[in-house]
Amino acid sequence: MIKKTFLALGLMTILFPVVAFAAGPDGATLNMGLNSLWVMLAFILVLLMQGGFILLEAGSTRMKNAGHVAGKTIFTVGLAALIYWAIGYGIAFGGDSAIAKFIGWGDFFFNPATAADVAAGDNYPNGVFFLFQLAFAAISLSIAWGGFAERAKLASYIVFTIFFIGFIYPVVAHWIWGGGWLANDGAQDFAGSTVVHLTGAIAAFVATVLLKPRIGKFNKDGSANEILGHNQVYTALSVLLLWVGWFGFNAGSTVSIGDGFFTYVAFTTMLGAGAGGVAALLISWAVTGKADITAMLNGTLAGLVAITASCAFVDPWAAVVIGLVAGVLVFYSVKMFEKFKVDDPIYALSVHGMAGIWGTLANGIFATQALADKVGIGQGGLIDTGSWKQLWVQFESVVVCGAFVLVASFIVLGVMKMIMGFRVTEEQEIIGLDLSEHGAYGYPEQLKKPGQGIHG
Repeated sequence: MIKKTFLALGLMTILFPVVAFAAGPDGATLNMGLNSLWVMLAFILVLLMQGGFILLEAGSTRMKNAGHVAGKTIFTVGLAALIYWAIGYGIAFGGDSAIAKFIGWGDFFFNPATAADVAAGDNYPNGVFFLFQLAFAAISLSIAWGGFAERAKLASYIVFTIFFIGFIYPVVAHWIWGGGWLANDGAQDFAGSTVVHLTGAIAAFVATVLLKPRIGKFNKDGSANEILGHNQVYTALSVLLLWVGWFGFNAGSTVSIGDGFFTYVAFTTMLGAGAGGVAALLISWAVTGKADITAMLNGTLAGLVAITASCAFVDPWAAVVIGLVAGVLVFYSVKMFEKFKVDDPIYALSVHGMAGIWGTLANGIFATQALADKVGIGQGGLIDTGSWKQLWVQFESVVVCGAFVLVASFIVLGVMKMIMGFRVTEEQEIIGLDLSEHGAYGYPEQLKKPGQGIHG
């Protein structure tokens, strides 16, 4: 019976193809559906990068703070979702207004359409675009937490999330991605070397300056002590998780299946990451005589950060060069910040800040006219066109966005420091944030009660 049924259906498909597929989707609907699936998958990949940040920060810091790192990351991502829905998205991508060059205004308390309007030319439902952009905002926030690590009160995370996701990050996103004045100038930042990474790194820099170094980081003579993270395997796993998520980050920013251009973006992303890791390992080996694993892991992330702006604009050979430079840059950048007595536990300033600046500027050097035309933003860089224009626009975007985030973060965190204080007490820092802020230990089996042996 089943065989006869399948045979009859097969014959009907051959004899009456129009009838068989009359109820099927047309080309536009199918394309919209595929785009929607792709952007949703990209959102999931980027959201899962938060797992990478949990492992990165926990592995790079001491075990007495591990539970705090994990908990505050999940909590602040949830809070960020609410703030971005209520305010942030409207400022980043709000409708046209008299001040649209500088700030979006509209779509507050965002209410997405239940489905895309194919007749109106929608490529995907606006709800999935919101989710994708929310994931980017949350990544930038998690980068900022690098400057808070091991010494900030939990309450400070709550307050800063509101201001960062509600205003600071959305303004930068609007300028470059939301039709703002830098977008009109042709600023090229395909997936966020400046919008996401530099913005988060500048906020981290302000936090670590205002919080001051962790206890025991620097000696009276200015020399630095190495405060080792408690689990290098966690750190390595974090890099792998982030690396995988980056394909949603970069390739997902095409927001379409189209002609498969997203695969080219993924290709250059892979090359940049590989080159960053190789360069950092080799330079550390050459300078110190040891192949430093931490340097290699930072180099891989730096390569990813640097290629993020240019992944859709450069040839493969240029992606390798961008990654190689990022790997060397991050190695020396870490040493520079330490020399300036800036305590950066997860190297956010070097990996996301310096590499973010380099990646954005690299477009002005290596972007090709053909790819700029394909993406529809700006023009080719210095090597391809002989023109300095794109390099100037890239420099402009780095300076202006960096200055805005620097000033805005200093105002917010400075006021927080005066009103509420946002560093824990010396006793709390020594005990660890797990116990002092949450009353529980991330590794409870390591916490012995008085009179107990190692097995309890």
